[in-house]
Amino acid sequence: MSEASAKTSRTANAEEIARFSAMAEKWWDPNGVMKPLHRFNPVRLQLLRDNICAHLGRDPNQIEPLKDIEIIDIGCGAGLLSEPLARMGAKMTSIDAAENNIEVAKVHAAQSGLEIDYRCCTPEMLADEGKQFDIVLNMEVIEHVDDPQFFMQACASVLKPGGLMFVATLNRTIKSLALAKIGAEYILRWLPAGTHDWRKFVKPSEMSGYLRGAGLELTDITGVAYNPINDKWYPAPRDLDVNYMVIARKPDAA
Repeated sequence: MSEASAKTSRTANAEEIARFSAMAEKWWDPNGVMKPLHRFNPVRLQLLRDNICAHLGRDPNQIEPLKDIEIIDIGCGAGLLSEPLARMGAKMTSIDAAENNIEVAKVHAAQSGLEIDYRCCTPEMLADEGKQFDIVLNMEVIEHVDDPQFFMQACASVLKPGGLMFVATLNRTIKSLALAKIGAEYILRWLPAGTHDWRKFVKPSEMSGYLRGAGLELTDITGVAYNPINDKWYPAPRDLDVNYMVIARKPDAA
């Protein structure tokens, strides 16, 4: 899907796509503009692996704990989450509305010897095809879309009954404005200025409403916090002030 066609999508925002497209070649540089995501990845992967395994009765310590589980990574960027999940055995379908991201992701996966089905599209396009997956990843995406409720419904439509959706985003608080927007973009320069629009950050109460509106049941919510002393992210179940992740389940088919 081109940037022009993104203008006709109800979830993709053309300006957001252009911004991330411009950074596509830098996704895999651990010390570049995507350094925060590289640092964030270990805690995200642990939370995903452990919760998926608990849900499906798998041993998270196996070499391929996610073997043959069908996962879709929505807003995959250049594959920072998709590749390690594929190495855990998951059957990955990874989509992004920015064509540059997908092209970079395909090249990097090929260089890494990984089979990942990368597509330049939006979740509503897959929904129209009738595609469904065991697990849906909706990680740091909803704060970039134009119609959050429609986006959540599209994401839920590609989730199999009984499956889980993981949604990670930023809370709209004064603390997140200070740390995730002003601090990260203008003071620490972790991210390019303009990466986020604080007004699009999502409060947990709003997230709960989006999930219910999409027919999903919220089963867990946890915060993720940063320790500047050791430069690491860690799970912080009670701290939802900035980054948080929710797990939602689609009811079994009647």
